[in-house]
Amino acid sequence: MNSKSSSDSFPQKLKTLLRDERFWQIAFQVLTLEVVAILAAFFLGNLNRNLAQQGRAFGFSFLTNPAGFSIGESLIKYRPNDPYWRALMVGLGNTLTLVAAGIVLTTVLGTAAGVASFSKNWLVHKLSRLYVGLVRNVPLLLQLFFWYFAIYGTLPRPESQISLASLVYLNNRGVYIPWAGSAVLALVGIGVTIAAAVGALWLWQWRTKLRIETGTGGQNQLMALVGLGVLWLVFMVFGLNWTFPDGVEGGGVTGGLRLSREYVASLSALVFYTSAFVAEIVRAGIQSVSKGQWEAARSLGFQPGLVMRLVVFPQALRVIIPPMNSEFMNLTKNTSLAFAIAFPEMYSVANTTYNQTGRPVEVFVVLMATYLILCLLITLAMNQLNRAVQFKER
Repeated sequence: MNSKSSSDSFPQKLKTLLRDERFWQIAFQVLTLEVVAILAAFFLGNLNRNLAQQGRAFGFSFLTNPAGFSIGESLIKYRPNDPYWRALMVGLGNTLTLVAAGIVLTTVLGTAAGVASFSKNWLVHKLSRLYVGLVRNVPLLLQLFFWYFAIYGTLPRPESQISLASLVYLNNRGVYIPWAGSAVLALVGIGVTIAAAVGALWLWQWRTKLRIETGTGGQNQLMALVGLGVLWLVFMVFGLNWTFPDGVEGGGVTGGLRLSREYVASLSALVFYTSAFVAEIVRAGIQSVSKGQWEAARSLGFQPGLVMRLVVFPQALRVIIPPMNSEFMNLTKNTSLAFAIAFPEMYSVANTTYNQTGRPVEVFVVLMATYLILCLLITLAMNQLNRAVQFKER
């Protein structure tokens, strides 16, 4: 009797299990994992068979061999007889300089263009719309060539170089700007700036939380913010032992930092192209804020600038930040196009490496892993920022 009842309950349990949505979700994930594993095993087996027919085995030992080629720009010391892995590190460093500077400048320009689309000044509004409409619809590679040949390629020779307040010099070899006295000081300055930005964000959030929960003015936090800003400014002005470019009689520049023509052209193209997409993201985020918020702020007597800065934009960040993550990743991947104008970024160095070693599979594995890690790090940082700007429910 008990065995019969238990056998009768089995179909009922099976029906219940098959109707459970959680079961199908798990089953689909397991099935997907099995398919991926089978495909990976097939492709890896096919790769090993092809390499065996050529008398080679998959491996990265070639990275310790001398590279035998020179690289025009490098953040670290490099000589042609250094190993391939060091050459790839040079390319990675050059890529990182493009990514870091590109993200900062893209954020500033894209945000300004997006906010300008709401300007009541007719000229500013139309210029913003013209910029977005024009740049978004022209291929990035074409813009890269435009900046390289039509803009920086037409700068005068060093004998007739352009000087901007004796602080910045421009000629057809590049752009010369003030810079820290050494690479170590430059890294320290970047680290201090990042730490100051994180500290300022934390103080601002603490002040906002106190004002909301207790109704106090948060004067202590505001004074701490001002003090942090003053300390950062003092350190940046007096602590980095700045060197300034100085024009040489007869042409040329000594001192400061030289940004090569290839670098500034790549950076300009990436920034102006990506900023056009960021501008649309910012515009959409601002438009997502209800009109009631605008009207309530105006009814309190806020000027238009304060309405945007204190009321609208903080709420728009919840909509702006997630798609900004995608644009920053696109900028990171698009740095590979700098190869077209001979800037030695990661892809350019990797291309030379696999041409010399005959190891395209291994080199492209390294290349793909590098871009994947960079994009994952950007996603991690943006997700943390996204959590910080979300509304917290009580």
